[in-house]
Amino acid sequence: MNVFTGTVEFRTVPFDHPDAVKLIDAVQQEYVTRYGDPDITPVDPVEFAPPGGIFLVGYAEGTPAVCGGWRAHDDPEPPLAPGDAEMKRLYVVPAMRGRGFARRMLAELERSAREAGRTRMVLETGEKQPEAIALYRSSGYETMPKFGVYANEPLSLCLAKTL
Repeated sequence: MNVFTGTVEFRTVPFDHPDAVKLIDAVQQEYVTRYGDPDITPVDPVEFAPPGGIFLVGYAEGTPAVCGGWRAHDDPEPPLAPGDAEMKRLYVVPAMRGRGFARRMLAELERSAREAGRTRMVLETGEKQPEAIALYRSSGYETMPKFGVYANEPLSLCLAKTL
């Protein structure tokens, strides 16, 4: 269990805000390290603008430390359902890991999605991200049918949680 050692301040920012871009680039490099390629899921920055989505950057010690966002799915293809919010780009910089920032970001994303009327949070992760899988499982996420560009990828894992 993580012990919260430090504070983090969450700010809603545009998906293309410089601090968001810095963290998104870092998470994409993490995917390259683990899988050999960046995430190729189509992403439009407009999808992460309220009220149809949100993107958050968490600042610790005055620097961007954690990010994450969600986008609404109101007319999706199954197994996605109307009311779903898809989480994207949850990431903590290596120097700030172990402080509970990912768990706090996850809770804030769930809270904001629930307040926006979303009924379920869904996400796609990969088997080479055991830390992420452990976080999601311990937070109540359960396996769901695969969706998106990685639906036929053996290392893909899709998870969902009712909000």
